[in-house]
Formats: sequence, structure tokens, C-alpha cells
Amino acid sequence: MVYISVIGGSLVTQEYCEIAYKVGKLLAQNHAIVVCGGLTGVMECVAKGVHENGGISIGILPGMDRKNANQYLTASIPTGIGFARDFLVVRGGEAVIAIDGSTGTHTEAYFAISEGKTVVAIGSMDIKTRKDNEGVFLKASSAEEAVKLALDAAAKR
Repeated sequence: MVYISVIGGSLVTQEYCEIAYKVGKLLAQNHAIVVCGGLTGVMECVAKGVHENGGISIGILPGMDRKNANQYLTASIPTGIGFARDFLVVRGGEAVIAIDGSTGTHTEAYFAISEGKTVVAIGSMDIKTRKDNEGVFLKASSAEEAVKLALDAAAKR
């Protein structure tokens, strides 16, 4: 099975929630396991898409209380390490899909690039890679394109 990390903001517009839901749905239909931060916003929308389509989603939580996880996760892992859990979210996937988001999402995306992973972004994010051993940054204009690019990248790892 392939693991895809999905990152994005804890506050999300309806437009990006619908995109995240569709990404979750498509990943579930392609038998990918989704790794996310497990809370609200993009994380909850993608987990709902996975859940409602029979897939598996794993939430890596920043706190110690599993009760803070969104209701759509298949499994949640409380870490108690705060934002440091972002690195675990990124490490959990062979490729990363970034949907909208703010500083935390950008941090995760930069870390994924430095780890040599492909990041596929939907939204305004833009990363310029400069080193040969860095990962690849790609832009997608739809959930379908993002999922295809991420699955293709994961298959090459």
C-alpha cells in the first residue's frame, strides 16, 4: 500500500474543504493510506473524504488527548510534541499533497522537499527548489491532478 501525507490549514474555506474532501475520496478509491495532522480544517475534510469512501486515514496529533482528533480518522496517534508532530506527518507519506494552509503547512512542505519528497500543492503555495538532492515541488489545479501526481511520485520512491 502507498502512504500519502495530506497537509493544510486548520482553518479552511468551503472551497478548499471541498477540494480536500475530494482528495481524500480519490486517495481512498486508489487504496492509498492517508496521513494527516488529525485535527480540523483540511485535515478533517480529507479524513471525511477517506472515511466516506472506505479508506484508511491516520492522524498524528500534536497533543496527548485522542479526544481532540477529528471524528473521521481510522486511527489517531497522540504525540504530545506539539508542532514537532508536523515532521512525523511528512515522514509518514511517500509523497505529500498540500492544500492551502499557512505557516505550519509551509513548514511541512519545506521539510518534505528537504527530505527529497515530492510535494503537490493546490492553492497559492510556491516553493523553488535549488539543490540536486531536494524533492520536487509541483502545482496542481484540481484534486484529480494532485492525486495522480502524488501517486505517481510515491510509486517512484
